Amino acid sequence: MEIAKIKENKDIIFIIISTISVILSFIGVKPYGFDLTWIAIVLCGIPIILEACEGLITEFDIKADVLVSIAIIASIIIGEVFAAGEIAVIMAIGGFLEEYTVGKTQTGIERLIDLTPQTATRLRNGKEEVIDAETIEIGDILKVLPGEVVPADGTLIKGESSIDQSVLTGESMPVDKLAGDEVFSGTINLYGTFTMKAEKSGSNSSLQKLIKLVESSKPENAEIVRQADKWATWVVIVAFIGAIATWLVTRDIIRSVTILVVFCPCALVLATPTAIMAAIGNLTKHGILVKDGESIETLAKIKTVILDKTGTLTYGNPELVEIIPYESKISKDDLIYQLTSLESNSEHPLAKSIVKYYKNNYTEKLLEVTNFKVIIGKGVKGKIEGEEIIAGNKEFMSDKNIELPETYIKNNIESYLNTGSTAIYVARDGFLLGCIILSDILRENAESVISQIKDMDLNTALLTGDNKETGEYIASKVKVDTLKYNCLPEDKTSFIQDLQKQDERVAMIGDGINDAPSLKKADVGISMGDVGSDISIDASNITLISGDIKEIPHLIKLSKRTVKIINSNIAFSLGLNFLAMFLAMLGILGPITGALVHNVGSVFVIIISASLLNYGRKKI
Repeated sequence: MEIAKIKENKDIIFIIISTISVILSFIGVKPYGFDLTWIAIVLCGIPIILEACEGLITEFDIKADVLVSIAIIASIIIGEVFAAGEIAVIMAIGGFLEEYTVGKTQTGIERLIDLTPQTATRLRNGKEEVIDAETIEIGDILKVLPGEVVPADGTLIKGESSIDQSVLTGESMPVDKLAGDEVFSGTINLYGTFTMKAEKSGSNSSLQKLIKLVESSKPENAEIVRQADKWATWVVIVAFIGAIATWLVTRDIIRSVTILVVFCPCALVLATPTAIMAAIGNLTKHGILVKDGESIETLAKIKTVILDKTGTLTYGNPELVEIIPYESKISKDDLIYQLTSLESNSEHPLAKSIVKYYKNNYTEKLLEVTNFKVIIGKGVKGKIEGEEIIAGNKEFMSDKNIELPETYIKNNIESYLNTGSTAIYVARDGFLLGCIILSDILRENAESVISQIKDMDLNTALLTGDNKETGEYIASKVKVDTLKYNCLPEDKTSFIQDLQKQDERVAMIGDGINDAPSLKKADVGISMGDVGSDISIDASNITLISGDIKEIPHLIKLSKRTVKIINSNIAFSLGLNFLAMFLAMLGILGPITGALVHNVGSVFVIIISASLLNYGRKKI
């Protein structure tokens, strides 16, 4: 990275010095009779010539820089030094812009490695020993304390806990684990201490598999051949044939050199990078960061847009959405007051959401709680003003012999459960007070965004690590074409790969660490900047800095518009080159005039590309 930065800074300095030199030469400034254009030829022209020679010798690669080199050398030979310097500067600017816009995207492998457990506590012969996590073997009995990262894939054999599995599934809700349940490496033990039996060695764990997926999941055929190079070979051939034919007919070397000058593809080379730069500038104003210009070109050709649920179509954090008292004599205010007083003693993510809701809507000081206790995987309990308050899931209520009337659940709660929401029941001294509902909220503009994407004749798919009920509910709300639920990272990458085998270009939009492999596997990966992990952002090509998906339709429309502008620029550039060559054959254009003509073409290309800066988007 340091070397690349130094080279970039050097190129900028050389271009600035060369541009000033050409301008001073044009207005007649010649200190001690020295033509300052030679500075531009040395700083910008020689590197182009050397690169062209290297390509020809090592790979027999005929590109636009071959004709540029010939034009520079020919202009010098016939004494048109200014034309040579002018060509060198313009081509150097075009080359710099292109290199700048196709910079390589960074991956987040080092951050994933940071998540890898370094040590584990192994139980052997009744003693605890701290070992290197990489040395874990199948069958090892491991002890995991609250707050620790699970060191290996395995089965919980003693104890209970709630596990944050978002690193693998992206699901925002913690998952309760009891004896016999599977636990996965890289996930976080939120509460109770438990022992587990390792089912996989450290090197074959789920987290290591995720790291390997990110490293290996590269989109096949992702590199787009640069537009100028597609035509470069034919441009060189036509220019040579035209120059030689003109010399054979007229015996006028000036006309032949002029053909090489006017056919020098400055506008052609600028066609792609200037449009890409303008598009990137436009997207930046809309809170969209593009890491490489090729992604814009690729995005214009996609057939399917795939979206993750948590943090993409939803906000990614559980929120309290409803308070449902059991009886009319119990007010919503009293129910949430009692519950929040109890939950304020818990560190569980759902408890924090309840406390956050209370603080945003109430000011009354919470009640003091005594004998507070967390029952892992079920709920919490404590005493408030001498009365026992318990809050938790349906199983916890059953353990405490608290009746949950079927009519109450069916009429008030069942519809929420069918959408993947979480119900927390509250009881006081053995009697049900009511229930509160927490849910990961769908973004307000999600349905509109999906509708606009489908209006562009694109397919949409929802891939989520959530269960069937939650997936089907979200899919029905936003009306995506395809739904896949209970997805692990490898399921998402397999789905993308299947589409790519059918010659479909795919864009993936996601936010979590678990999305990193699919973001990289897709032809274009788009990450959510505000809620997205550093790893998913690094693995993607494009980042929505504000984390607002409403910009997705504008992003896709602009990419299509950009490609149209690029193609128009190329067509114009080639047309101008052929017209100028014809005029040079007739002797109407000389080397300097020819250089000015094709510079007009370059300016025109830049102006057309600049129109992308103000390309608008439909408001959602």
